[in-house]
Amino acid sequence: MKDNELLLAISNIVRSQIEPIRRDIEDIKQDVKDQRQDIEDVKQDVKDLRQDVEDIKQGVKDLRQDVEGLKQDVRDLRQDVEGLKQDVRDLRQNIEDVKQDVESLKQDVRNLNLKMENDILPRLNTIEACYTSTYERYANGIDQLDALQSDTDILKKVVAEHSEKIKKIS
Repeated sequence: MKDNELLLAISNIVRSQIEPIRRDIEDIKQDVKDQRQDIEDVKQDVKDLRQDVEDIKQGVKDLRQDVEGLKQDVRDLRQDVEGLKQDVRDLRQNIEDVKQDVESLKQDVRNLNLKMENDILPRLNTIEACYTSTYERYANGIDQLDALQSDTDILKKVVAEHSEKIKKIS
């Protein structure tokens, strides 16, 4: 075999040996490329997660502020409730006072009713009886008064006529 042939044979052997290595290198390059893409995807996921964590931190911060506001509102409500409790206690005391006043008024009304029944009504009945009898007398006397007025008018006319006649005679 000649040198050329030998070189060609060696070249073919080397090629046949290098070709699987070349394919392996191409596969490794593709794997590295895929790995790089996966790393970029993971980086994007980490970036998204960081943003999510920042959003959650802001949400927690906002919640804490809201909770502080709610705590203050609860404290204010507790004070308001205490004020209302005091107002209710005051109202209950006022109601007790009013009840006592009402009892006193009831007793006063009972006393007034007794006074009216025992003292005032009998006196009013007496006054009514007097006025009734006086009215009846006046009602009967009005007819007599009308007759007297009529008689007086006649007498005046007669006296006037007689006075005229006496004047003429004298």
